[in-house]
Amino acid sequence: MVSSNGSFHLESPAFRDGELIPVIHTGEGLNLSPPLRWSGAPGSTGSFALVLLDPDAAAGPWVHWLLFNIPPTLRALPAGLARAPQLPNGARHGSCWGVSHFERIGYQGPLPPAGPLHRYVFELVALDGPLDLEPGCTVFELRAAMAEHALARAELVGIYAAARVAGG
Repeated sequence: MVSSNGSFHLESPAFRDGELIPVIHTGEGLNLSPPLRWSGAPGSTGSFALVLLDPDAAAGPWVHWLLFNIPPTLRALPAGLARAPQLPNGARHGSCWGVSHFERIGYQGPLPPAGPLHRYVFELVALDGPLDLEPGCTVFELRAAMAEHALARAELVGIYAAARVAGG
């Protein structure tokens, strides 16, 4: 995958890179997808894909969100996107909420077990066109489809630790 040259940038008005994700965007809150915005995508971008992973999950990287075929004219996503397989703008959700078994569609916010902070890596990839994938695809299918079409990538990292007490 192509790395960013520094001009492609992803951010959220809800939290800064490396800071805590607000509870409203977690499984302990309203579980709303956070607002995101980006700039500096290559001029030849034909679509975007978004992957959200928790690389600190004990079982391996946990998939929290897959959204692809985001129109190239968009530069932001609002908070609380619908968890529909396909959005009105043509973007499609993949399956998430797991490491090797994926059973949910749409954003699923942080909900780690009690313990240390987890990192949540939002990766936005600029692609040369839309991907020929159905809604509900897995992260493995999405990564394979993106491999030869990636133009640039941008990353935003949020952190979160469970507020609840283990067993309670």
